Amino acid sequence: MAVQISPSILSADFARLAEEAARVEGVADWLHVDVMDNHFVPNLTIGLPVVEALLRATPIPIDCHLMIQDPDRWAPAYAEAGAGSVTVHAEAAKAPVRTLRAIRAAGARSGFALNPATAIEVYEDLLPEIDMLLLMTVEPGFGGQKFLDVVLPKVTRARALIEKHGGEIWLQVDGGVSAETIERCAAAGADVFVAGNAVYAAEDPARAVQDLRALAELA
Repeated sequence: MAVQISPSILSADFARLAEEAARVEGVADWLHVDVMDNHFVPNLTIGLPVVEALLRATPIPIDCHLMIQDPDRWAPAYAEAGAGSVTVHAEAAKAPVRTLRAIRAAGARSGFALNPATAIEVYEDLLPEIDMLLLMTVEPGFGGQKFLDVVLPKVTRARALIEKHGGEIWLQVDGGVSAETIERCAAAGADVFVAGNAVYAAEDPARAVQDLRALAELA
């Protein structure tokens, strides 16, 4: 599958989100939106009303990453609002099959996320319900963290499981993805890359997206 870059607005200026989205329009494949509730993770960001506003403000498909305590209740609403992809966490979802199917039924791609210490093998049977597998390469909650190399073997194992089962499952990595780490992620098997500071701390975010894509394609 072709490389996809999903800039994270967690590193953008929250007072100017429409303008920040426009800065990567035409080069970004997705706009990654981290929804945090200060319960599942120790941070509070934005919720459904802001996502709905962003959907009206940008043509870039929205990739919603729900780091919240009750994704079974809330995830379908993000899909119904028009998000192109909605990801829930293995550690938070109590009825993951039902929730992933509800996301798909509402017209979005179903995403399933694992924290760094969560093994992929236990969830192998869920792969048919998943459109995108997200492996966190930092502990979830805050942007700007250092990339955890310890997750790379899990990326490789996840890619092997995906190939074993076939299908069109995307493998996304999120956390510390930068010009220094993206090639290792791609070499391990990832094909969708969330980048926050690497894009929005750059002088030219659009150029940063292009540079990251070129590096991933090299691998």
